[in-house]
Amino acid sequence: MRLIKKQIVTDEAFNPVAVIINYQDWQRIEALLQRQGEELISQLKVTEAVVWSPQVDQPAVQALSDLLEAARGATNA
Repeated sequence: MRLIKKQIVTDEAFNPVAVIINYQDWQRIEALLQRQGEELISQLKVTEAVVWSPQVDQPAVQALSDLLEAARGATNA
């Protein structure tokens, strides 16, 4: 990436509060961010996910609970 010339603006205590950059540099940064955002959206569109909710799957919750209880019992034996 190309070097971006910038000026740091500070407050009275010399804390950075703003950055001034060349407008053409800003346009390049904005275009780069736009492209990266579009790439991420494209990746999300083709990503599949499995969503599981314990509120609608009581048998699975009970089975997990039973396994945990059994494991706890085996550890305490």
